[in-house]
Amino acid sequence: MTDVSSPTHNDDLQKAAAFHGHVCPGLVFGLRAARAALEELGPRALDEELVAIVENDSCAVDAIQALTGCTFGKGNLIFRDYGKQVYTFFNRTTGNSVRIAIEFKKSESPEDSGMWERYKKGDRSPEVIEAVARIKAEKVRAILESPDDLIMRKSEALETLPNAARIYPSARCSACGEAVMEPRARIRDGLPVCIPCSTR
Repeated sequence: MTDVSSPTHNDDLQKAAAFHGHVCPGLVFGLRAARAALEELGPRALDEELVAIVENDSCAVDAIQALTGCTFGKGNLIFRDYGKQVYTFFNRTTGNSVRIAIEFKKSESPEDSGMWERYKKGDRSPEVIEAVARIKAEKVRAILESPDDLIMRKSEALETLPNAARIYPSARCSACGEAVMEPRARIRDGLPVCIPCSTR
């Protein structure tokens, strides 16, 4: 189980916050998921040793990139736009996997719920801003201090290990003249065009 009081955990929070820009509940969910994945599967990826499939594009994904070494640029971070707080990790060397579904629930008082509603409707009064900052800080602390079994459900992956990232040749868009990865090019009037030009 993750030791949230350890110096490593604090270092990880600082690393994730430096990458993301601030500390927030979503970032800390990603930190907890990343730490759990690394404990199950091994060290941070220097290349493509680990693969992460993320089912949302929330703040949590920044922590996953910062801590696991799974990034869009290396091709070992795969985005599935499902809107779920679910993160699946693979170790390419061992074939082991872990699927992490965030399950955290924290009750709010009617007053706090009211402040959130006001904030979501655009109220940025000092009273609301102060309340929202306090609520977020309390949630961050609760996420950091809760044991894994109150934060997440872990299981094996539901899908197979994705293929390694490939480098593709570029084609030249016949409309704008810019280079486009060949598999993403479309054909119009027998000539390659990029996706944006194909819709104009």
